[in-house]
Amino acid sequence: MSNPLARLLKRLRGSKTEQDERQEKPHVFVKELSPRSRRHLLRHFLALEEKDRLLRFGSKLSDDMVTRYVEGINFERDTVFGVYDRRLRLLGVGHLAFAPKEATRISGATIKPVVAEFGVSVSAAARGLGVGTRLFMRAAMHCRNADVDTLYMHCLSSNKVMMHIAKKAGMEIHRDYGEADAYLKIKPANSATVFQEALEEQVAMLDYIVKANFKALLKWGARVTGIGARKKDDGAPPPAA
Repeated sequence: MSNPLARLLKRLRGSKTEQDERQEKPHVFVKELSPRSRRHLLRHFLALEEKDRLLRFGSKLSDDMVTRYVEGINFERDTVFGVYDRRLRLLGVGHLAFAPKEATRISGATIKPVVAEFGVSVSAAARGLGVGTRLFMRAAMHCRNADVDTLYMHCLSSNKVMMHIAKKAGMEIHRDYGEADAYLKIKPANSATVFQEALEEQVAMLDYIVKANFKALLKWGARVTGIGARKKDDGAPPPAA
């Protein structure tokens, strides 16, 4: 069986064949984030290099402006996804913002009242691992199950990550004066897509809990033995939400 739960259980058991070892790719679990994740989000965006920050936001934002952006994310309206590493740092973030179609450049692309705009950022250390693509796939599935039939991306034409995702997804791309608009028409939801999204979220939550508990165990062991003791990690995550 090839699904996220089966892959995670296989990983936890450590049961790998020689063929698995040769073909294995990094596991990317996409978790929906909550307001309690703002500290993780801020840490991720502030760690982006200047050029990456430019590509993500379309302009050079100062640290203060990035902070205001994170503080202003409306989790009740929008949906934010993240991919965590073993140290519970965000490797990639996908922001799915919902807006009236009249407020976008592609109002004629749909008869639905709302479209979704997707923005993605991936840490330099996670490039080439498929993080951006997995975030996009999860966002597209979420749109499908939310009865949104148009997923829109606006970025600089020089944003190779976004343009690669757009081309790979078969999005219609329009370029103009160094910028690009791309949109994807999404099929209606069905019971299988609803179940798949719920399953992927549960697996991502399980992955997060395993990582959080393992990190807590290491810290406890360091305190008890005095081995590897260090200053408190101010980036330690809150309990899973």
